[in-house]
Amino acid sequence: MSYKDISHVYLKHMHQLSTMASAPPLTRTDSARGEFSPLKHFVVAKKKISDVFEQLLRYVTETSEFVEETCGNKALERIASLDQKLEIQSYADKLAVIKEVLARRHMKVAFFGRTSNGKSTVINAMLRDRVLPSGIGHTTNCFLSVEGTDDDKAYLKTEGSDEEMSIKTVNQLAHALHMDESLDAGCLVRVFWPKTKCALLRDDLVLVDSPGTDVTSQLDSWIDKFCLDADVFVLVANSESTLMNTEKHFFHKVNERLSKPNIFILNNRWDASANEPEYMEDVRKQHTDRCVNFLVEELKVVDREQAPNRIFFVSAKEVLNSRMQRAQGMPETGGALAEGFQERLKEFQSFERRFEECISQSAVKTKFEQHTIRAKQITEKVKSIMDAINIEAAEKRVAALEERENQMDRLEFVKNQLNLLIDDIKKKIKAISENVESKVSSAMGEEICRLHVIVDEFHADFHPSPHVLKIYKSELLAHVEAGMGKNLAFRCSNAVNASVQSSQQYMIESMVPLLPSTVKTQVHMLVPSRKFDLSYDLNCATLCSDFQENIEFQFSLGWTALVHRFLGSDNAQKFVVAQASRPALPVACTPSSGPPSTMSQPNHEKALMTNEDLMVAMATNVASLTSRTSMSVLVVGGVVWKTVGWRLIALSASLYGMLYLYERVTWTTKAKERALKRQFVDYATEKLQLIVSFTSSNCSHQVQQEMATTFARLCQQVDQTQKDLEAEIRQLTATIDQLETVQRCSKSLRHKATELEKQLEAFSQQYLQPQQ
Repeated sequence: MSYKDISHVYLKHMHQLSTMASAPPLTRTDSARGEFSPLKHFVVAKKKISDVFEQLLRYVTETSEFVEETCGNKALERIASLDQKLEIQSYADKLAVIKEVLARRHMKVAFFGRTSNGKSTVINAMLRDRVLPSGIGHTTNCFLSVEGTDDDKAYLKTEGSDEEMSIKTVNQLAHALHMDESLDAGCLVRVFWPKTKCALLRDDLVLVDSPGTDVTSQLDSWIDKFCLDADVFVLVANSESTLMNTEKHFFHKVNERLSKPNIFILNNRWDASANEPEYMEDVRKQHTDRCVNFLVEELKVVDREQAPNRIFFVSAKEVLNSRMQRAQGMPETGGALAEGFQERLKEFQSFERRFEECISQSAVKTKFEQHTIRAKQITEKVKSIMDAINIEAAEKRVAALEERENQMDRLEFVKNQLNLLIDDIKKKIKAISENVESKVSSAMGEEICRLHVIVDEFHADFHPSPHVLKIYKSELLAHVEAGMGKNLAFRCSNAVNASVQSSQQYMIESMVPLLPSTVKTQVHMLVPSRKFDLSYDLNCATLCSDFQENIEFQFSLGWTALVHRFLGSDNAQKFVVAQASRPALPVACTPSSGPPSTMSQPNHEKALMTNEDLMVAMATNVASLTSRTSMSVLVVGGVVWKTVGWRLIALSASLYGMLYLYERVTWTTKAKERALKRQFVDYATEKLQLIVSFTSSNCSHQVQQEMATTFARLCQQVDQTQKDLEAEIRQLTATIDQLETVQRCSKSLRHKATELEKQLEAFSQQYLQPQQ
């Protein structure tokens, strides 16, 4: 039925209905009742469990973010798993749904009975106002629920629509709905009544009025749709008749769906018994026995001792009229009331008190117990996940601390060992270098002594012409340099190479423990296995570039030769130079000519000193020659001279000429080559002696450079080891800090879970456990 149809029916029957004034404000009695109502127990419990679930949802959300952040950190691998993350996220989703469900939870009481047994009147009496339509000829033709609203105006919602339809009085609209025969009995119309007008509706209580159980065959659908979430069922029976099978059948159906439902039986219209007071007790006992048997024997929802507390004999109409008169300031006993009204009023009040106690306890248990259990399970699960993360983080932190300690020890070992090796290798390099220098110096000295052998082995086209001589000397120098280099290599290179390789192997073996693991297998690439060859670099071409040969013919008994023989080579050279520089006519120095210049006097003295030195040298050589002959030879010579005379002189001249002629004839190209080689050997020997120290030092430096290069490469890798260790230590420190943070967070979240468990346990103890 649409809203327009409802409005149309309402306007159509408006003139047939009496207009009712707005409900008056609550009296002091109603206010006192609201403050001390047992229904407050449910309201307080609902608020408390809602607060706990709010905290639990925030906690699980925080935990989910923590686990997600931990999973996303690559440095914290396998601390928290993806399964744990998904599990906690599912808990957060479930808690969000439960929180919304709890917000909508309310106590629900459903009234059932045969048509015209006064179900609506009982509800009105409990609400202390004519909220639902009741009266002669009126029957509820659909399900009507009444619940409180914080708004100041009443409104309703029909099934399948969220539109709020404002009404002046629900009674008028209910009459209109009742008169519309097209309204389905299985539909629900929700009536929202201002809480300011009814204290009972302030405590999350919903009262559901139903059509008569004798007007439908759709009991199963009614139960599934309207009864599964009901906390209390009230069977409104007619005390003027007995319980009917239709009523029993309905509650048997309810009992099949629910486990021991809370059922109250109201024998309404008990005011009719006042007409026959002599039969009242018998009728009451008869009704009581039948109701007890129904609850205990047939439904088995309560024991026999408790069953009478669920059965009441009331007159809802009397109670409603009395309460409405009192609300309007009139005496509550005014009007035509049958005898025994006060007892029936007390019976109704007793029903209300026990009903409120029952529904409050029942609703708290049925509405919150499963959710509380589920919350405990979720909290326990999340706490166990936090424990697992904390344990895993602790284990990894201990392992990281041990690993960092090991790496720090290794770094310290590498540094100390490297310092020791540097000192050791330096000493070793120095010793080898000195050994090489000594060996090369000795070998080069020997080769210089054998230089004539190398020169004699040289063969090339020789001619005294300047051009050919230039080429000849160039090739000779190359031959000497190659020969000496080869001989020096033969004498030194193998031993030096073996020594260098041995030292390099010693370096490698000493440094391998300090190298990175990735480099240990590739050491051969850092120090390639190759033969080390010394480069002697004699550079004879430059060394002997000023060599000037003298291959002109010189008679062995000539003046120059005699001077060389008697004076020696050095003095002869000085003498020749002095004679060449002497002036042809000496200049006399007279006193009138004045003193000589400061420059000429030293030159003159030097010339004089040179001549004197030459004379002394000649006399010394002659004396030496004379000392080697005896005086007898001179006597014989004198005798021969006196005996022979001029003949001896002629013979001597002939021999002298023949000797000159022989030497001149034998002064061939070969003789000139031999003279040149002899002169070169003397000259090169003198020059090579000058570079012995330099060459040996150069070879020593080469060895030193080779070994230092190898050691530097190894040290570079050791430096890389140190850098890697330092980087790993920094990474481990950062990881340890992160693990400590994870531990702190997991412990904190675990403590929060413990606090939430305490709150849930306290709620269970206070609201869900049977009160002693």
